[in-house]
Amino acid sequence: MKTILSYLLTPLYYLFFGLGLLFFHLVQWLGHNLAGYTGHKWAVDRMNRYFMSCLYLLGTRISFKHAHAFPKGAPLILVSNHQSMYDISPLAWFLRRNHPKFVSKKELGKGIPSISYNLSHGGSVLIDRKDARQSLTALAKFGKFIKKNNYAAVIFPEGTRSIDGKPKKFSPSGLKMLVKYAPGAYVVPVSINNCWKITQYGKFPLGVGAHVTFEIHKAIKADSMSFEDLFALTEKTVKEGVV
Repeated sequence: MKTILSYLLTPLYYLFFGLGLLFFHLVQWLGHNLAGYTGHKWAVDRMNRYFMSCLYLLGTRISFKHAHAFPKGAPLILVSNHQSMYDISPLAWFLRRNHPKFVSKKELGKGIPSISYNLSHGGSVLIDRKDARQSLTALAKFGKFIKKNNYAAVIFPEGTRSIDGKPKKFSPSGLKMLVKYAPGAYVVPVSINNCWKITQYGKFPLGVGAHVTFEIHKAIKADSMSFEDLFALTEKTVKEGVV
């Protein structure tokens, strides 16, 4: 029955998702050009809510567990496992009051309506994973940016998505640069579960009925311990929350 539903609902999902890409590209452009950052962010917040809502067409349930309030007056660095592209919109919508900015690969910065525009104009950072110097320079600048504005940075240290839900080894370099240039930040481990089930068959058909959960763990003051201890604790906390 689920297989039949997958084949029936996937085209419907892609129809609404595709229309959203085109519509919110225009809305972002208008917001950015008419009202600067404020207008663009308003558009991006609505876009993320819309894309998250599209997942309900697949029977997806989305839950957040957040037992600890975010520290105020300081930048945040959210460190999360990464299971699919569908991690992004719910997390961005949940964090909207903290102005979330993402560490993304440069390939996403061109050619994708709405997504590329947001990454290129919304304050996120695009890195070339084949060019270490470019990546480190961009992350240093990004760290200063979130420090100055007390924004939230989101980084996926696995480097690529886990297609079966099992976390991969975390790379420390990105987080190390962010902590170095935003030393007063708080690192927030995030554990994502079951989002991989949406793409367990690939891009078609999409999985239906997944219960996607986001567990936001207690924030850790970045300069409260050595980076080695901070990184080990963060990775351990994220992975222990992945079922």
